[in-house]
Amino acid sequence: MEWLRNKRRQRNAGVYKTADLETPMERRRRWWSVRIVYFTMFIMTLGFSIVITGVWPFLDKLDPHAGKGFYGYVVAANPLGQMIFSPLFGYWCNKIGSVRIPMLTSLAMFTLSTSAYSLLELFPSKHIKYWMLASRFLVGASSANIAVVRSYLSSATTFRERTGAVSMLSLAQVLGFILGPAIQTAVSPLGDKGIPFFGGQVHLNMYTAAGWVNVLLAAINFILFLPCCFQEQPIAAKEAQKKQGTASEEDTWKSLNLDYTAVWSLVLGFFILSFNFVLLETLAMPLVMDQFAWTKEESIKYMGSLMTAGAVVALVTFTTLKPLTKRFDERSIMLYGGFFLMVVGRILHIPWGDAPPPLKTEAMIANANNQEVVGCPVDEQPWCAFTPAMTITQLFLGYFFTSVGYPIGITVIQTLFSKILGPRPQGVWQGVMTGSGCASRVLGPVFLSYIYVKLGTVWTFSLTTVMMALCCLWMRLIYSRLVPPQPTNTPIPLISSAQPPRVIVLNGSTANRAEEKDGKAAEELQALQ
Repeated sequence: MEWLRNKRRQRNAGVYKTADLETPMERRRRWWSVRIVYFTMFIMTLGFSIVITGVWPFLDKLDPHAGKGFYGYVVAANPLGQMIFSPLFGYWCNKIGSVRIPMLTSLAMFTLSTSAYSLLELFPSKHIKYWMLASRFLVGASSANIAVVRSYLSSATTFRERTGAVSMLSLAQVLGFILGPAIQTAVSPLGDKGIPFFGGQVHLNMYTAAGWVNVLLAAINFILFLPCCFQEQPIAAKEAQKKQGTASEEDTWKSLNLDYTAVWSLVLGFFILSFNFVLLETLAMPLVMDQFAWTKEESIKYMGSLMTAGAVVALVTFTTLKPLTKRFDERSIMLYGGFFLMVVGRILHIPWGDAPPPLKTEAMIANANNQEVVGCPVDEQPWCAFTPAMTITQLFLGYFFTSVGYPIGITVIQTLFSKILGPRPQGVWQGVMTGSGCASRVLGPVFLSYIYVKLGTVWTFSLTTVMMALCCLWMRLIYSRLVPPQPTNTPIPLISSAQPPRVIVLNGSTANRAEEKDGKAAEELQALQ
């Protein structure tokens, strides 16, 4: 408590590490704006994950003939929209030099499209699955503002603050992914039928309630980006300009060569990590229904509880990141704490049961008398008859390692990516990074449709294990390149005879000098220059 009081006294007295770059009021406004973008990241990722465990049973209820193949397309529609629009939003942000208008536009779109998802029962039943597809695509397109969020965070934090800020942003992202299913579980008591409104045309049930939660939070987020609440306070370019002594912010970042191998490798690593996490989250509901013969309600309840536990594990993991970065190199943390643990998680999900899972046939469904039939659909997925079943122990252990490895890897990748880009405008590059994560979420459901449905669990988790292992090896090979860039040239300052400098730049190298007091020494220094 005494430490906190001392920190407060220092802030009130204007004693802080960025005092030469901003006033106390600017500092407070800057950190308030940073916290708003944390909240935005949470809302946008929640918009994808809060309905992810309910999309399949909701689609199956609205159109029983849609099938798992179309379900994969519905899940992929969200990241596809985000992937297409992320670079566009990033370019828009760079072009106008502001994040407010892109953010307000995207949040308005997010609110409307999420409302449409919750009101799907009002759409014509003949093509209702396509309306669901369209609503999820628009939700994804509006979520492209994540590129703007990452770009603003990079410009609104100093080099020292960057790791902690990106860690908090990643925490918001991971919690959005993991807590979404927990909220879906919390509204599951509403049941499949729910509470009817408007003469029974619309129902507040366990599927639509999740969508309305998104609408409420997005409306709050929209208000937070109005001028009365949000003021942009960039500082990264100021800091770099002061350190390098350049004449303008543009000269500052132009003096830094960009290592494209390192940048594109981090984009690839981000894609691989996101792909594996989202595939597991997308596959979760069909997987447990097939492997353990759980009903729809049981699947939502149990998987929601498991993902909530994963959120707690992620929280504990994030609390250890800051002390870990003080003791170990960030690259090592990413490699061994992120990628390696994800490899272990994928290996643990390769089935080791001694018998196939419970089977479900078309004949059983025909004789069910409107009762839900559970099990692995052997007519649709022939591998169910001979592939060993996954065990509950495997499910828990694999998800635990994923809940630890994913937040570590995703956080450190984004931190290194931001630092390697330096003080240059990052809108488009952050759009590329966000787009790679979206591409992974597009391919995840496709992977489900063509690999899981046709080939089964052994092929699914074996292929993802190999993918993670190869990426881990590549990151180790380029380990030495994953560092922030250094200026290509350092300006030579003018030397005053009254107060000569202690460090002089000669042809790109520095020579340390003792303090010079007499005029003769000063003249010699000028001659050297």
